[in-house]
This record gives sequence, structure tokens and C-alpha cells, in this order.
Amino acid sequence: MTATTASGIWHRFRPGSVRSRVTIVAGLALTMAVTLGLGVMYLLQVNAARRTIESQLRTYATQIEQSPAPGGAFPRPLPVSGLDPAAQAQVLAADGSVLAATRTLAGLPAVYALPAGSTTPVRQKAADGVVPGEVLVYGEHVTIGGRPVSIITGSATSLRSQVNETFARLLLIGLPTLLLLACATVWLVVGRALRPVERIRHTVTAITAADLTQRVPEPGTDDEIGHLAQTMNAMLARLEDAAARQRRFVADASHELRSPLTAIRTGLEVGLAHPDRAPWPAIADRAVRQATRLEDLISELLLLARSDAGRTAARRRRVDLAALIAEIRATTPTPPVAVEIDIPEGLAVTGSPAELSRLFRNILDNAIRHAHSLVQVSACELRADRTVRVEIADDGPGIPAEERERVFDRFVRLDASREQHSGSAGLGLAIAKAIVGAHRGAIAVAEADGGGALVVVGLPAFGEAGVDQRTTAEAP
Repeated sequence: MTATTASGIWHRFRPGSVRSRVTIVAGLALTMAVTLGLGVMYLLQVNAARRTIESQLRTYATQIEQSPAPGGAFPRPLPVSGLDPAAQAQVLAADGSVLAATRTLAGLPAVYALPAGSTTPVRQKAADGVVPGEVLVYGEHVTIGGRPVSIITGSATSLRSQVNETFARLLLIGLPTLLLLACATVWLVVGRALRPVERIRHTVTAITAADLTQRVPEPGTDDEIGHLAQTMNAMLARLEDAAARQRRFVADASHELRSPLTAIRTGLEVGLAHPDRAPWPAIADRAVRQATRLEDLISELLLLARSDAGRTAARRRRVDLAALIAEIRATTPTPPVAVEIDIPEGLAVTGSPAELSRLFRNILDNAIRHAHSLVQVSACELRADRTVRVEIADDGPGIPAEERERVFDRFVRLDASREQHSGSAGLGLAIAKAIVGAHRGAIAVAEADGGGALVVVGLPAFGEAGVDQRTTAEAP
């Protein structure tokens, strides 16, 4: 046998495998159960046989009790038992002398005595060499013809040795055979049940981070293994989607970071090529604008990274919504469109003031950028579920229904030329969604009454910070 073959055999039968452990445990459990069952059967068999023989001896004693002649004399020898021809008997007087006996005990002194008031015969020395060691004896006190006598019946039996021999054969031959058959059956059944798991393991081993398109084979059964395969395939699908999103995010982020750096470098290279004639103030101004754009982009990427790590909205407190929107409006450069605000005084939400300011500033900037002449901001409290609903509507071209979910993805620009011209990287609504999610709220896009875009934000009202239930912002 080669080393490879020996290693393969050990690998298949090693106790560390589930198949081996289940087989060993099942074998031990079966051995204990069968052994216990045989022990119970042994006791039941011995007791049943003993009760049968004792009943026969009791019947024989009754037969002897009815055998005397009218004068009270017992026949000599005593009659043979009608149930057990091998049974022996003696009739003793009150002084222990033998009044009558069966043919095999004729002329012998009492081999058993029955003490007064007792029903258990006591073996006497005269029984040695006459009565075998394994014998069942029954005795009773009766009065016949006015004279008290004791009737003792007994039967030599090999009951225990016969039962012991039978159960010894079962233990030495039947039990190992049954154990081997049971272990072989368990080994085959468990191996067949775990075969899909082994295929799943081999498939998962072959899956790498570079290729997440593979899926584990599904056995097509509605059991734990089938559910495991379905769960793993769903997990692989999520991992593939997350990996694809990460690759797109890295590619888009690299592109967006490269653009301002390239602009800065190009301006500086042109100036250095003609240092005497270069318009350095204009070059510096463009470099500052591009550096500001780069700084804003890096800040947005860091905010998204903190959101992915679950570190946003760490400090939450009461935030006055009307004051927050008014501050955003006051610190926003004069927009080219009118901005109308309708928020009740005292309406408050629970959250981080800095992050909520970033949330609504991003949405307002996006609405102002696309509006023709008007942006409307309104808010109200939905007391049924303690949610504050904020609506920001513009009269711009709106967002197509099929794009209303995609606008929250990172680096998505529906109007690429306008967004590039405005300096936007397409992260504003993605950041807004991350902030809303961190505040256990919801955000959705619908169509405004005038055909423009309507952004609906739902946030927990003040005092609902401990509620685990997500708030909803369903568009009308």
C-alpha cells in the first residue's frame, strides 16, 4: 500500500470528519441501545420462565394436597406432576419427618424444610448430591385430616444457563453483525446526504475575489442543505454586486480625482514653459478653484467611507428644522431661482446637526441647479408614526421614473455635460441617502406638481431616536 493510498484512507475515515463522527456516535448509541434492550429482554425472559415454573410447582402442590385417601394417608410414592414429569415433592409432618415423597426422593430425609409461618423452603444438608444446584422450590403449609403438614415441590431447571447461552450468542454474534450493518448504513446515508455539501465546498474553494460569477450547485431539495446552497448563492450575488460597485467606485473616484489634478498640473506646466509671459494670477486662480474642487471631492469621499463603516450620525440631539433650513439658505450664494420655505416653527427632528445640514444642502443645491425659476421647501409632522416629512420640489425638467433609484448611486450624472460644467461629481444625492440611512430615515424621488423633481425625506421626529423601526418617505 502506497503512502498516498494510506493517506487517502485516513482522510476518508479520520474521526475529524462529520461523516466519521456521525457514524461513530450512531454506532455507540446503537450499541448502548441494543445492549440495554437485550438486558431488559434477558430479565423479562428469566422472570417469565421462573413464573411459569413456579405456577407449575404450585399446581403440583395442589395436586398432592388432593391425593390422600379418605383416611388422610398419602400415596406412596406421590403421584407424578401432570405438567412437569421431572418435578419432585416431599410431604413433611410438623416435626420435619417425611410422610411421603416422589419415587426419586423415596427413603431420604427432608431435603428442604419449611419453617413455621414461612413460604420459602430452606435447603437441608440431605439435598447435597441429590438435588442439583439450579432448582426452583415451592412450599406451603396445609392441614389434611386435621393434621398440619408441609408440601414442598421442586424442579431442577437449566433455565438460567439456557437463557444465558441464548443471550451470549446474541451478544457475541448478533450484536456485532447488527452494529456493522448499522454503521455501514449510517456511513452510506450520511455520505450521500453530505455529498452536496462537499460539492459546495469544492465550488467555494475555486471561487476567488477576481471571479465572483460562479455559484454553488443547488441540490434541488427543500432541506437544510438546499437552503444552505440558496443562501450561499444569494451571498455570492451580493458579494459580486458589492465588488462591482467597489470597482466602479474606485474607477470613478480615480477619474474625478485625476481631473482637477490634471487641470492644476497643466496650468502650472504651461506657466513654467513661459515664465515671463505666463498670466500667473489667472493660473493661480484656476489652481485654487481646482484645489477647492479636489478638497470638496475628498471630503465627500471621506463622508461616504464613514457612512460605509457605520460611523455617521454618532451624536444625535434635537435639531430645529426651520432654523437649519434658514441657515442653509442664508449661507448659500444668491441662487438664480427663487427659494420658498414653508416649515412650521418648532418642528424638530433627532439627528446630527452637521450631517443634516449637509443632507439638505446637497438636495437644495441639486434642486437649484436644475430648477427653471422656483424651488419650494415644505415640512410637516406625521403624528401617526412620529415622522417628519420634508419635501423639496423644483420646476425643472424632472427625473425620469426609471432613473429615480439610480440617482442615489455614486458618481451618477443624468446630465453629464451640465454636471461636469458645474463641478459636481455626482455624489450629492448618494451622500444624502447615506446620511438619511444613518438617521434611520428614508429618501425617495417623485414627480412634483409642475412636472419637476420632488425629493421626499422622512426623518424621526424629536424623541424617537431610540426607535429601531425605519421611517418611511413614500412619494405621493
